[in-house]
Amino acid sequence: MTLIKSISGIRGTIGGQPGEGLSPIDVVRFTSAYGMWLKASLNKPKTTVVVGRDARISGEMVKNLVIGALQGVGIDVIHLGLATTPTTELGVINYKADGGIIITASHNPKQWNALKLLNNRGEFLNAEEGARVLEIADRQLFEYCDVDAIGKVSDRPDFLRNHIDAVLAMELVDVEAIRKAGFKVAVDAVNSVGGLAIPALLKALGVKQVVELYCEPTGLFPHNPEPLPEHLTEIAGVVKKEKADVGFVVDPDVDRLAIINEDGSMFGEEYTLVAVADYILSHQPGNSVSNLSSTRALRDVTEAHGGNYYAAAVGEVNVVAKMQLVKAVIGGEGNGGVIYPACHSGRDALVGIALFLSHLAKSGVKCSDLRKKYPTYFMSKNKIELTPGVDVDLILKQIEAKYNTEKVTTIDGVKIDFADSWVHLRKSNTEPIIRIYSEAKSELQAKQLANDIIEVIHKMV
Repeated sequence: MTLIKSISGIRGTIGGQPGEGLSPIDVVRFTSAYGMWLKASLNKPKTTVVVGRDARISGEMVKNLVIGALQGVGIDVIHLGLATTPTTELGVINYKADGGIIITASHNPKQWNALKLLNNRGEFLNAEEGARVLEIADRQLFEYCDVDAIGKVSDRPDFLRNHIDAVLAMELVDVEAIRKAGFKVAVDAVNSVGGLAIPALLKALGVKQVVELYCEPTGLFPHNPEPLPEHLTEIAGVVKKEKADVGFVVDPDVDRLAIINEDGSMFGEEYTLVAVADYILSHQPGNSVSNLSSTRALRDVTEAHGGNYYAAAVGEVNVVAKMQLVKAVIGGEGNGGVIYPACHSGRDALVGIALFLSHLAKSGVKCSDLRKKYPTYFMSKNKIELTPGVDVDLILKQIEAKYNTEKVTTIDGVKIDFADSWVHLRKSNTEPIIRIYSEAKSELQAKQLANDIIEVIHKMV
């Protein structure tokens, strides 16, 4: 059993002893801690929290525990029921709530679940806020209310319609162009809440032909739910067989978007954000942000439109903070996460789909031809396992010193930017491991760059 406590929430496998897996006691403990922190930080007479969940099997049980714990500390709950992560984020904004809890383990397999914690802007907690919640949980600084102050629950199961309306209301979503294009679209929603959200969105966008694959929100994932190419062979075949113009794949909580070309090839999850950014920046000049481990293609596209590209530390909360700092008009992560502040500051596959289809419709080309428009980079992801006791921080400092004639960034591990490639080294917080991400103009170059760095580290050790 596994239980991972971090500043962004609590994640673990269902079952086991308290403190070892995500047991009912752990759910109540961390929910109570979040509730206590929220009440203390706001100091309001009444506090309200929005709760939504994905469709995984344990969701109903965890939802009951979360709502009960929030009521127990005197917090009112707006319950959205089955809802995507971005739907819940928008719910916090729409209802002017004080916070939110999303019950989802994102792309993790069915045995996992998690609590993602939001502030009153519908954004993930920052490091300081998350650390305080963990402290309250560890010290069990809970105080439950008496019977007259128990929180009330309001059910809002139809809020998805509000989310879709917010997407349709975005100025750069061109419903008429999408309708006229007459697209045929295939969808793989991995039997989670995307099966409710994506077909409904496509219908609202005027797409009349939708091929649904695994769109029943049963929580029984038919394949590994992380939308990586090796898990998308079935939807790729469906796109070709059905002669669809494009295929969309989302993870269980619908904040990541992978795209399949009409010929069954992968558009590339790194290029979801690149394509959307190209469309946005062609109409709305400005800056962009992604994390340090995302493709350089976003920088290329941004600069081609006269904007400035900025890199953030890995993690959605860091990307959002950087976007707000540099007033970016578009941003996100290379895992298919699109963040468009004109709608809200969170990764949102519904936003990504609506903007991508608008882009595709106006381009007048096939999906695969649109992909060819962008600079092609290849990424290699590796890790090096070190013996316990090795000073990983010292190794990273030595790497930084060795490559000090190149552009080096140290806001999150060490990233070295070369003329036509880059390598990013990040240490694990739980194991003596360095994760190594590299990108270059060819697959061979990317792998060779990673191997060269690994060889350097071995010599240092």
